[in-house]
Amino acid sequence: MARTKVVVDPITRIEGHLRIEVQQENGRIADAWASSTQFRGIELIMEGRDPRDAWAFTQRICGVCTVVHAVASLRAVEDALDIRIPANANLIRNLVHGMQFVQDHVIHFYHLHALDWVDVVSALQADPAGTARIAKSISPWPNNSETYFREVQDRLKKFVGTGQLGIFANGYWGHPAYKLPPEVNLLAVAHYLEALDWQRDVIRLHTIFGGKNPHPHFVVGGMASAINLDSTATINAERLTDIQDMIKRARRFVHEVYIPDLLAVAGFYKEWAAIGGGTGNYLTVGEFPETDVRDVGSYFLPQGIIVGKNLGEVLPYDHQKVKEYVTSSWYEYPGGDGEGLHPYAGETKAKYTGPPTPWQYLQDESKYSWMKSPRYDEMPMEVGPLARMLVAYASGHDGVQGMVNEVLGRLGVGPAALFSTLGRTAARGIETALIVDRMQTWLDELVDRVRNGDTATFTRDKWSPDTWPAEAEGYGYLDAPRGALGHWIKIRDGKIAKYQCVVPSTWNCSPRDPQGQVGPYEAALKDNHPLVDPARPIEILRTIHSFDPCMACGVHVLDAEGRLVTEVRVQ
Repeated sequence: MARTKVVVDPITRIEGHLRIEVQQENGRIADAWASSTQFRGIELIMEGRDPRDAWAFTQRICGVCTVVHAVASLRAVEDALDIRIPANANLIRNLVHGMQFVQDHVIHFYHLHALDWVDVVSALQADPAGTARIAKSISPWPNNSETYFREVQDRLKKFVGTGQLGIFANGYWGHPAYKLPPEVNLLAVAHYLEALDWQRDVIRLHTIFGGKNPHPHFVVGGMASAINLDSTATINAERLTDIQDMIKRARRFVHEVYIPDLLAVAGFYKEWAAIGGGTGNYLTVGEFPETDVRDVGSYFLPQGIIVGKNLGEVLPYDHQKVKEYVTSSWYEYPGGDGEGLHPYAGETKAKYTGPPTPWQYLQDESKYSWMKSPRYDEMPMEVGPLARMLVAYASGHDGVQGMVNEVLGRLGVGPAALFSTLGRTAARGIETALIVDRMQTWLDELVDRVRNGDTATFTRDKWSPDTWPAEAEGYGYLDAPRGALGHWIKIRDGKIAKYQCVVPSTWNCSPRDPQGQVGPYEAALKDNHPLVDPARPIEILRTIHSFDPCMACGVHVLDAEGRLVTEVRVQ
């Protein structure tokens, strides 16, 4: 039996630091280990601070999802202090968070994930007239002319001619796993470039409602977004019109560029509908409350649990069933490695034990990650767009069911294809289209409320610590672009006594727990997963990127004897 150990460290085109190690046997991945190699520890920084400032600190956990930790933190504090925000503030948060989803998902497809499927070098050989014919057959997007694609190809040739290729320098170009014809590769490269300008435009919504991006401003009790239609110093009619235009441009790009490209690329890789499914368990806390955050029934995307790929039953979500283990993590608990703690009782006590060198294999270590192992009712759970779309589909969500069925029909695959690497990528596109359309509804409601004289975006109720109880605890949950996110806070004498975050990548990248259960990354890599060329492990990147981990600076690959096969650095 041919066996090879492969290490990819770090995984590039993500935010953060991630190491993947696999054991290959006869062209398939037999086992896998996922390790987050950077310690966060922000929970320790929070202790002793004013809970009204918590959002500004936790927001800095990530500079990519620059909204999600702030909103989860706000919800945790508001839950602890029983603060109800105005309806306008809820709508504004939905709009800000919604545009975060739309921008993030489009960036992921084109700039983080597409190069796993698109051979950039092949685009140099494309016939621009053929690319134009393909583009016009799938979309009415205005930039579908032969002249446009020829100009893009000429730009690409000049770029290659300089020898300064940046992110294009070290791809696995020419890999036998690439299947797109040159004309489709040119189409994807053209839209890769267009998406750079597009995302910079639409995310300006954050600067209108939150003052800046990244890290827009928020406030406990609502939004720091004063509205007066007649004032130039606040959000006025002109600003609301600007937001309306951004949403229109966002919708057009999603429906006329992103979705057609997604379907065009996926049509050449249908075998990936049977690869990378993973645990088969899915969790979503739901998102986009359309009345009050406590009214779970009002969420545009419902919460729930699916176990064992059973779409016939959606189980209710209960945050009290969440525990985190440190059996395979560089932390310690008072009760030992077999203990599981709910986040209210959670500890962030680091205890690094190795590996002593970068080339020591993870599988030789009992502890191998800075990620803890969250479990729901003792089960590993996948979170993210696939989990949200599966729960919504199984819950009877009309919009989700309609679009999922349409996409499956156009690809010519059945519902089982959802549980896969391809399904994960398709779910992200479906979700983007649904959210960008729903943003128009939220904006229309906000405008109607303002026109009828309701301009409140903030409440001072319970703002003063004098009104707080001596002790309080709260839970702020939110579904971020990458999945279910939870913040748990304990407040004592007006200060933060304990703070714990369980983030999407913790769920998905979790290492083995006391029962030996692997996390979603590891499970997905073991699920019918090929590995044609260990020196160029593009298949690993396809599945790991389908989860959208959040960037690193190089890739190292080892052979079974521990020799360096190749080293690739992104400048």
